[in-house]
Amino acid sequence: MSAPRPRTVLAVCWALFAVLAVVLAGHGWRPFGFERAAVDWSVTHRPAGAETAAEWLTSLGTDVFPYLLALAAGACAARPYGYRTAAGVRWLLLPVGWLIAGQLLRQALMHGFGRPRPPASGWAFDASGFSFPSGHSFTSAVSAGLVALALAGAGRRAVRVGARVGAVLFAGAIGLSRIYLGVHWPLDVLGGWLLAAGWLALGALLVGAPRPGVPRPGPGLQGK
Repeated sequence: MSAPRPRTVLAVCWALFAVLAVVLAGHGWRPFGFERAAVDWSVTHRPAGAETAAEWLTSLGTDVFPYLLALAAGACAARPYGYRTAAGVRWLLLPVGWLIAGQLLRQALMHGFGRPRPPASGWAFDASGFSFPSGHSFTSAVSAGLVALALAGAGRRAVRVGARVGAVLFAGAIGLSRIYLGVHWPLDVLGGWLLAAGWLALGALLVGAPRPGVPRPGPGLQGK
């Protein structure tokens, strides 16, 4: 089964993100009942060991680790061109730049929407900023997705499929950890995933869709 076309992913995910934002705004950015129930359950089912594990997991969705993933994606994309060529350097840095640009977009949306976080009494640790869309969910999905996109041109199907599955599991686990730790509502996490999927699809459209075993020229990168 082939991966969905980037144009389709972009249209569907960002349309759903817009609908979600409109629904939340119409609800006054207040949590729905199922969101309260999910956070309340998490707060009352958090033994010390599970909380520690969730905190470690959620830490992978921020700070330096996502940028290391983006740099690894760049290294994979640059390899066909050679790391000492102009094209290779551009491909090496492109995923990091795309992640940074995505963070600016996400921050702008988050501050524009201004959705409050769940009550601080249920937080496992201090959190800052607004709640929608979830920054950890967006960042982990984009960084892992960049690796999957970089490996989409790999010759072995197992590598391509493994990268996609790994990206989904990584982003999914970190997003769920945000709810479990009491710092995000479930729809914040969903919003982060939808925004990230659309951002990845936009990047794939801009640089061209890779084909197994064929280096991607992309804009301005016609060979070495």
